[in-house]
Amino acid sequence: MPPSDAPALATAEPVVGVAPGALGWTTTRRAGSFGLGSEESVGLVIDRWHRLLDELEPFGVYRLVSATQVHGAIVEEHSAGWRGWLRLRGVDGHITRTPGTALVVTVADCTPVFISHPHGVIAALHAGWRGTASGILPAALEAMNRLGCPAKECHVHLGPAICGRCYEVGPEVFQAVYGSRPTEPGLLDVRQVLVDQAARYGVHALTVSPLCTRCDQGRFFSHRGGDAGRQLGVFALLPTVPQETLTVSS
Repeated sequence: MPPSDAPALATAEPVVGVAPGALGWTTTRRAGSFGLGSEESVGLVIDRWHRLLDELEPFGVYRLVSATQVHGAIVEEHSAGWRGWLRLRGVDGHITRTPGTALVVTVADCTPVFISHPHGVIAALHAGWRGTASGILPAALEAMNRLGCPAKECHVHLGPAICGRCYEVGPEVFQAVYGSRPTEPGLLDVRQVLVDQAARYGVHALTVSPLCTRCDQGRFFSHRGGDAGRQLGVFALLPTVPQETLTVSS
């Protein structure tokens, strides 16, 4: 069950097992799309982002960072000194040790990855097959280590994403991910690749959502399923946790 301070789960799937002071979730189809590439008006989508900012404020979170993602392995660290919504370009991973900061990735089959450490450091990653092949998770774990948070002490959670039964890819994808090229297309479980990478870096505490964005398309947007919509993976480092429940409609 989610903690009492978690978002209302009518519109969110919680991140489990996080370190104290961190709060995370993946939005659902019911929350609406946060992607700017659908047929919805830009104003409507931006309103959802602004509502998310409003709903984070009672938790003392006044900074929200996202990016135009490129399926790469760049992980950017964020500190204090600003308020509002910061949007970068060409970044697929975010890390912070500054309370009051929320890290956000957009997904619709790719894996939202959430990393936390008891010292008060969190990271959020957008990991599709390209980012996974490029090593975004190892890059984030190395960044955590540089901040005094070794991988063996981190908790990693892999959120809702397309499962290995639903994700058929070509030989070139297997070449990029595994370094060997089969002769035929096959099924790829990106989350399992991430699990294996985490294990090689010494991560002991790891949880994986059982939900598939394609199998559970009634609950999530799926790019493979033909959706233009995007959900969010949200990970916030809280300065304090108020008693009232945060109602996330975004």
